[in-house]
Formats: sequence, C-alpha cells, structure tokens
Amino acid sequence: MRRSNRGDVDPFIVMDVMEAARKAEAAGRHIIHMEVGQPGTGAPQAARDRLIADLADPLGYTVALGLPELKERIAQHYAMWYGVTVDPARIVITSGASGAFLLAFSALFDNDARVGLGTPCYPSYRQILRAVGLSPIDIPTNLSQRFQPLPEDVATHDLDGLIVASPANPTGTMLDRDGLAALADACQAQGAALISDEIYHGIDYDKAAVTALDITDDVYVVNSFSKYFSMTGWRVGWMIVPQDHIRQVERLAQNMFICAPHAAQRLALHAMDCPEELEANKAVYKANRTLMIEGLRAAGLRHFAPPDGAFYVYVDVSEYTDDALGFAAEILEKAGVAVTPGLDFDAARGQTWLRFSYARATADIAEGLQRLAQFMQGRTA
Repeated sequence: MRRSNRGDVDPFIVMDVMEAARKAEAAGRHIIHMEVGQPGTGAPQAARDRLIADLADPLGYTVALGLPELKERIAQHYAMWYGVTVDPARIVITSGASGAFLLAFSALFDNDARVGLGTPCYPSYRQILRAVGLSPIDIPTNLSQRFQPLPEDVATHDLDGLIVASPANPTGTMLDRDGLAALADACQAQGAALISDEIYHGIDYDKAAVTALDITDDVYVVNSFSKYFSMTGWRVGWMIVPQDHIRQVERLAQNMFICAPHAAQRLALHAMDCPEELEANKAVYKANRTLMIEGLRAAGLRHFAPPDGAFYVYVDVSEYTDDALGFAAEILEKAGVAVTPGLDFDAARGQTWLRFSYARATADIAEGLQRLAQFMQGRTA
C-alpha cells in the first residue's frame, strides 16, 4: 500500500529511553528518572476535586477555540502575571502545546517555508515541521550565548519564521526582554513570523520569564498546562494569535480537532485557581535545581549553563564520550539512572551532550546524583 513520506521523521529518543527504563523496572530494578520532562506531581488536588462535580453534567463538544470561561481566565492570568492586556477572543485552547504547533504551522506557512530553530531545541518542532511539508532550519547556538538564537540569524538564514523558547528545553535558559525584543524586531524586518514557546513559564527561579506579548502583538504565543500546572496527561494547552488571524486559526481548529477535550479544559480552569499547591511544586524544583547543579559538578560534569527556568540541565560530556546514546545506555545499565542523549535536541552536535531533568521528587534527585557520582568515579576524561 502507498504511504506518505510525511511519516519519515526521526524518533523521539527520550521515549525510547523511557521504554528502556520501564523494561529495567519490570525486571525488578529501581530506576531514577532524570530523562523525562514530566512533573513528579499530578494536577492540583483541589482542581481534581472540583472536576468530579463537573462530571455530573454531560461534557460534550465545546466551541472550537475553547471554553469561553477558560479563555477569560487565561486573559486574567496575563494581566496578573505580566501586566499585559489580552483580548480573550485571541486565545485558542488546544490539545496540548503540540496541537498549538500544528495549528500555528498550518496557519502561518506554505509548503517549503524555512522555519528557524536555535539548536539544541525541543525535537518535535523539527519533526512536526517536516510532517506538514515545511523546512526546519537549524541555527547552531552555544554556551556563550546561553543556547539562544541571535537577531542576525533571521536574515542570515533567510527565514520565513523563527521559533524561540524561553525558558528553553533542553537548556533551561531564558531570553531577557531586550534579547526577545531584538529577535522580534529582526523577524519584523525580515517579514518572518515569530512563534514564542512559553510552556515553561511559571517555572523560573532568580528572575521572571518575559512574555513576547509584552513586546509585540505580531506573534504566536504557545503555552501549556502540562508543566507549571502539572497536567501532562490531560493534553490541554493554549495559543494567543494576532487579531486578524483568529478566524483562520478557528477554521483550522474546527476541522483538525473540533475542540480540546472538554474535561481537560474544565480541570485547567480549576487549576488556575490553585496557586498555593502550584507554588509548592515550584519550590521543589528550585531545591532540586540547587542539588542538581552542585551534584553534577561534584560528579565531574561541569560544563553547562546554569538553568534560569524549566527543570533541565544540558551538559557537555565531550570529555568522556562522543557517543551520547551509548553513554546514556551505560548510565542506565550501571547506575540505574535514566538520562536523555543530546541527539534528541541537536542531531549535528548532540553526540557529546546529555540532558538531566530534575522534575521528580527531591529524594529521587539526591539518590540519582549519588549514583551518578559513583558511576563517574570509574571514568577518566
């Protein structure tokens, strides 16, 4: 039978690592999970309690752009967190951030458009772009620029669009307001679309993340309830689009998704009113961040940019290996710690990098770092 080449995308390696870790656990081993970017906590308990009452009513389709009351609540969120006024009509509730990217790429770009990615980056950007007939353009970044693209990259690579993430996956680095504004200006000068991935907003430590909406309305902003709100499995996110793009995105959403899951939208609405529980989760990540930075350095893994946000550290392990995939497998086998090879995030240079997640319980992070230190004692640079 015929098949499309749209499916010829690279695997998501972290999912393969998760499967290897699952098999090890099924065989009776205790594995410390530092591979997956998933909060160790679930959705806020108070929100789940309120959802139970909602389930007494039939939860049919919502309108394509999402529950009006959730859109209103998200608009309030922008006013409270950023001092930014957002028309709720511009807010699109999506089936996770992944659904938002599908809608954004479909609404913004024609086939073969060149969309820039500062590498290392979240791998599914690249694979979704390829699957919908677009051309992902890797823009190599480095430690000295804290793994963020530069304004000149937009014209140099002749881009039709640019995706930025702040805080970023896998590095946890952020753009300040001037840096984000310079990228927005560069995109405007080039006639390129700007997509700002803000799904790790709320998980920041020494300084607050900046939303692109504080700089320009000529942007697609993508966010999610998966990370700060601990709702990974519920698959609900949101996107904010320019006023004159609303109807175009709505038509796409109607046909691609009908709507995001109704129950997940209800839970998201309730989760936004649980700041105490959410901030308690963030306090755990902050403690874990300190543990991770100190523990990695003590283990001899010293080359990384300390993360501003999210819950990852991206580490240069070129002193020890040029085979990150094999190195990660060895760490899992000998130390019982699952970590992610950098090849997921940077196909050209990721063979000498590993990503460590500190999203789980503090006791797990401490145990994992102890195991890593013991493992690294047997290796020489």
